Amino acid sequence: MKKIGVTLLTAFIGGAVAIGGYKLVETKYAEKMSIDEKQKVYFTNNPLNVSSAGQVDFVQAAAAVTPAVVHIQTTYGNTNASNRGRNGGSGDPFDDMFRDFFGSPRNMQRMPQVASGSGVIVSDDGYIVTNNHVVENASKIEVILPDNRSFEGKVIGRDPNTDLALVKVTGSNLPVVKIGNSDNVQIGEWVLAVGYPLTLNSTVTAGIVSAKGRSIGILGEQNNPDNWSRQGEEPQQRVNSAIEAFIQTDAAINPGNSGGALVNAQGELIGINSAIASKSGTYEGYGFAIPINLAKKIMDDFIKFGSVKRGFVGVTFRELNASVAKELGVKRINGLYVNSVVPNGGAAAAGIKEGDIITKVEGANIMSSADLQERVGRLRPGDKVQLTYERGGDDKTVNVTLKGEETVKTANNLSSKAVVDKLGASFTPVTGAQKQRFGINSGLVASNIKPGGLLSDYEIPAGTIITSMNGKPVNKVDDINAALGASKNNMLRLDGITPEGGKIMLTVPLSN
Repeated sequence: MKKIGVTLLTAFIGGAVAIGGYKLVETKYAEKMSIDEKQKVYFTNNPLNVSSAGQVDFVQAAAAVTPAVVHIQTTYGNTNASNRGRNGGSGDPFDDMFRDFFGSPRNMQRMPQVASGSGVIVSDDGYIVTNNHVVENASKIEVILPDNRSFEGKVIGRDPNTDLALVKVTGSNLPVVKIGNSDNVQIGEWVLAVGYPLTLNSTVTAGIVSAKGRSIGILGEQNNPDNWSRQGEEPQQRVNSAIEAFIQTDAAINPGNSGGALVNAQGELIGINSAIASKSGTYEGYGFAIPINLAKKIMDDFIKFGSVKRGFVGVTFRELNASVAKELGVKRINGLYVNSVVPNGGAAAAGIKEGDIITKVEGANIMSSADLQERVGRLRPGDKVQLTYERGGDDKTVNVTLKGEETVKTANNLSSKAVVDKLGASFTPVTGAQKQRFGINSGLVASNIKPGGLLSDYEIPAGTIITSMNGKPVNKVDDINAALGASKNNMLRLDGITPEGGKIMLTVPLSN
């Protein structure tokens, strides 16, 4: 009997040690798990029993989601509320049409200031996805659950280019929203928007998916003063570039919904609510959510690397439509016309050239720049993306290996030739007589100014001498490359002298 007792005790102790060791390994492993892995572990133990079959009924989906959609209250110290997030007070009409969702007035002067948004718990150990503009510049972040539990939030990472942020709270066994697949979202399917609008508590609204792959220019407004994102240039080719491929919905969302959940009828997270199109600042029928497949990649980058690792194709392009096709003299009215190819970039290595038309990404037709933008935004340097392009009426499919930021530094994406083409003129070095006449030591004389070029647009006369670019002297066309390295915000500053001796100082965008 004693032997049996000792054996049982030994087995019990051994089992306890094994379980304890397993838990220790599990805890260490969990710290490095991706969001997908965390989700699989959670929903293996907590299956989601929701069906969308039969009569439309969102009761189960709402019940499954609302416990894990949180209220985020942010406090700002000695800052002006107008400097938060996208509330820059620029006076641009798009700033009024495409608003962020802060539940507080703009241009508040009292300190400290408080704002409000939403967030979604995606792992039971406290990772929460929200919008960058909800937590940007916040001195304190408070996360409040629907059951009134409150936690202090810590920002793990922010990405203004996708308007996403990952926040962490110290907790365990927290409720979680199951992540779905935004690639499977169909126009016309039912969706729910869950968040904290207009200072209200947790609120659920229903609607349908109105459109996919929407690019509304709101992130381009914030990050690119010269508005590249609306001009058709490939945003992937700029460091700190905006990525927009929103899911559009008519589910009612309002200020305070920022960072909240857009879920399907199965209760699966398919998007993070981010923006509305409104002249009044409140819901007028159009809301926009970031696809969750893009958000997952951004969250995993924050967890694994601490920052976003973005891969670049290595081209600039124009989005084709009937009028652009006519202007360029091409037959296709959809796809992306390659304006230039970055030397030593992935596209160049794959054989893509200026004048090619990119027609497919991973076998899917490209109807807008967002189709390529969002797909590439999920990848990292070293990953491959399959592109199909047309050249001379023939189609060719290639695998492009994406390159990192080091190959596509902001202004250096453009060669000297590309800049000369954008300026729309021929340039020759100044003569000794011109240097003596105008008292200058350097310069390029602009001639043959072409309609449609930047110099023509700004009414710069032929014979004008460009003495420097970005403060660097230019004596020959090759000097332009060195000057491009000093560009800021993708703008090029020109200093010069008119044929009559008048001085000019002009800042022009490095995009069309």
